[in-house]
Amino acid sequence: MKVALFVTCFNDTMFPGSAKATVELLERLGVEVDFPPQQTCCGQMHINTGYRQEALPLVRRFVDTFDGYDAVVAPSASCAGTIVHYHHRIAAERGDAALRDGVARVAPKTYELTQFLTDVLGKEDVGAYFPHRVTYHPTCHSLRALGLGDRPYRLLRAVRGLTLVDLPEREECCGFGGTFSIKNADVSVAMGADKARHVRETGAEVLVAADNSCLTHIGGLLGRERSGVRTLHIAEVLASTERQAGKAQADQPAESAQWRGQPEKEVSA
Repeated sequence: MKVALFVTCFNDTMFPGSAKATVELLERLGVEVDFPPQQTCCGQMHINTGYRQEALPLVRRFVDTFDGYDAVVAPSASCAGTIVHYHHRIAAERGDAALRDGVARVAPKTYELTQFLTDVLGKEDVGAYFPHRVTYHPTCHSLRALGLGDRPYRLLRAVRGLTLVDLPEREECCGFGGTFSIKNADVSVAMGADKARHVRETGAEVLVAADNSCLTHIGGLLGRERSGVRTLHIAEVLASTERQAGKAQADQPAESAQWRGQPEKEVSA
């Protein structure tokens, strides 16, 4: 199977660790992953804010870049949802038959990571080890656009050492919503504060989701509250192994408090 990684703009710019974890995980499962360097944005921000004409070159480049692969995997439910549900609309509005055909070939083979693991590879136990108390936030795009359902939960429950706790009001939006958080900052923060409160109620050490964008929003609030809760993309949890966990503990023992989001203690001379 010829698989391409669509890293997404947000991950490439701010959270490359999620993309690296995706590759590590897939290669551990025997998948050969290619990274087409000519890839750019999927056009999500343009489409969401009404700039559909400006999104057209991005849709065209996506098709040109990923046509020919058996599957395209993205560690982002929101970007995968944009490709699957909106690229064909952009192509149809343009009236470009060749582009419509290209989207028809590529979009159905584009998967969010947990979709690919469960639906294509048929995997739930991916050999992960993560000995922490975890809660999962189903982001709006993963829940409503892609309909991921219980796929992420099945994968997390199979992780050795992981304790998965239910998140109260888990289907409520965190308030990020891309440009919504900029245009409606007060409402966005209020919604995020509710979500952060529910996360704290679980007693979890780690909040996990399939979108780093939402994790950034919630994690910012949790950090300001000095909650001690860390945020991680699900790819990083699923890529974690017992060997890696032991090596990290041996190499960075002084960072355990910082890992949990706690302020570092001052050391007296």
